Amino acid sequence: MMNFNMRRHIFQIVIAMALVAMALPTQARQPKTDIYELSLDDNLETPAIKNNKQADKISDYQYEMAVGLKKQNYDVEVMRDDEVIVITIPASQLFDPNDTVLTRLGEAQLKPLLRLLKNPGFYKMLLVMHSDNTGSTAYTLNLTRQRVNAVYDWLDQNGSVDFVVPYALGETDPLVDNNSVENRKRNRRLEIYLVPGEVMLQQAKKGKVNIGLISK
Repeated sequence: MMNFNMRRHIFQIVIAMALVAMALPTQARQPKTDIYELSLDDNLETPAIKNNKQADKISDYQYEMAVGLKKQNYDVEVMRDDEVIVITIPASQLFDPNDTVLTRLGEAQLKPLLRLLKNPGFYKMLLVMHSDNTGSTAYTLNLTRQRVNAVYDWLDQNGSVDFVVPYALGETDPLVDNNSVENRKRNRRLEIYLVPGEVMLQQAKKGKVNIGLISK
């Protein structure tokens, strides 16, 4: 059995550890969310922006960024009160039919987006690959998995993918009914969601949002 002095020593250590934990910033004490463990919907909804002034700064910046991307001939939309940008690229501009190797055209389509990865944490980039319903469910799921991994790997080779999350949805989320050649072509696509990251939120809190402002 422990004597009184030993018990007192252990108690003092426990108290000291508790005081150190209390002295740490809240953010340091709380485990960070692993974005790779989140569903697509959860990643699209977080981080939530609750401060109206922050939200306004971010929405204004994202709208201007969306306009700039449109001028580069990307198919662009905004969602979540203009906080999230959605870029849609037809699969035919990235891959040959039924293939999973990025074409030169595909690399050219992705290259201008590398600048969005130069400030890690500014954006959370979600890559979502879709297909039509040609073939079995297992086939379309595997096709989109290999294709989104090819895009992810190319980004990894040419930039930072610390905040890039790939999703393969197969045929499960069509834009339109797969009842014509044209409709099936529309459904075969890569969607790239640009979700505000913690770096952008911190910039908005300080009053100025700019992807070129890299924290040191």
